[in-house]
Amino acid sequence: MLPGGLLVLGVFIITTLEMGNDFQNALRRLVFAMEKSMNKKRLWNFTEEEVSERVTLHICSSTKKIFCRTYDIHDPKSSAKPADWKYQNGLSASWLSLECTVHINIHIPLSATSVSYTLEKNTKNGLARWAKQIENGVYLINGQVKDEDCDLLEGQKKSSRGNAQATNHSFDVKVLTQLLLNSDHRSTATVQICSGSVNLKGAVKCRAYVHSNKPKVKDAVQAVKRDILNTIADRCEILFEDLLMNEIPEKKDSEKEFHILPHRVFVPIPGSTVMLCDYKFGDESAEEIRDHFIEMLDHMIQIEDLEIAEEINTACLSSSMNTEASLDSTDDEQPKQPIKTTVLLKIQHNIGVVAAFAVAVLAAGVSFHYFSD
Repeated sequence: MLPGGLLVLGVFIITTLEMGNDFQNALRRLVFAMEKSMNKKRLWNFTEEEVSERVTLHICSSTKKIFCRTYDIHDPKSSAKPADWKYQNGLSASWLSLECTVHINIHIPLSATSVSYTLEKNTKNGLARWAKQIENGVYLINGQVKDEDCDLLEGQKKSSRGNAQATNHSFDVKVLTQLLLNSDHRSTATVQICSGSVNLKGAVKCRAYVHSNKPKVKDAVQAVKRDILNTIADRCEILFEDLLMNEIPEKKDSEKEFHILPHRVFVPIPGSTVMLCDYKFGDESAEEIRDHFIEMLDHMIQIEDLEIAEEINTACLSSSMNTEASLDSTDDEQPKQPIKTTVLLKIQHNIGVVAAFAVAVLAAGVSFHYFSD
């Protein structure tokens, strides 16, 4: 639900003062379990400069008094440290948004040699390789490359108080990834026996937030990177869970299976410029998504508040090995108006085996020719 730049900082509980001590051990275990669960699917790592402490809040139901404690998640044996909990006015409205569209074309081979490798594990390994390209990419903010230590609001119009006017300000971000390796970089080809492959294609709508109190360019780029990686990993996880729950018999005459990944839906937080997100499949109605948000946020949401970031494009299903479906191309029969594309998951069976066999035969032929000479 959290876009880039936002993190879960802890947990809270509301009880009477007498029962508070009984829940401290449970809150501690919950903090570490929560962090462990979220860390499993992350495609990025925390930096050394980031705070590693997480918070537990005990709110007394009668006196409304708040007891705050912190734990260091990097230390499993960490003990509770008392901390002060203070409120700040206008904090929720002081956020800058960054938006970008990332076009992806990720090919992930599914290993046939490791029986223990599930579809989810194979996909995560493939996404980890793609994540390095995102981490090493060049990020243009409003069409400019800026030094990472520069102020994000540098050059913005100043208010009467001397601060940059950043209310409801949005930045457009473009991501450039490297296509060619450096000349001094050496690589080796790897032959892998595969049972199939997964192709992720389409355009991903990403959104991140940074606080407007002297934000740095590196903070903004980091938030965008994490949102890109999070949304792809989340969509794959949701789709695979749906496929397992609604498993259908495999068609023997089908060489390819096409599935539409869930697309993103944003909803505003009352009194804030920040928006939370969720995902929906094409057969889910707006009412169902609204009810899901109401259940999670415990706040009334109107259907018109929902912002669907991506439209589902037409997907072509094919059983032919020579036919490719492209999300970016349009047929003559389709309307010529702009259509936002979503991410397409394409599972191609047995291609990896054919490729591995061809490489093996080529290697054998070269070796025979070499030794005969």
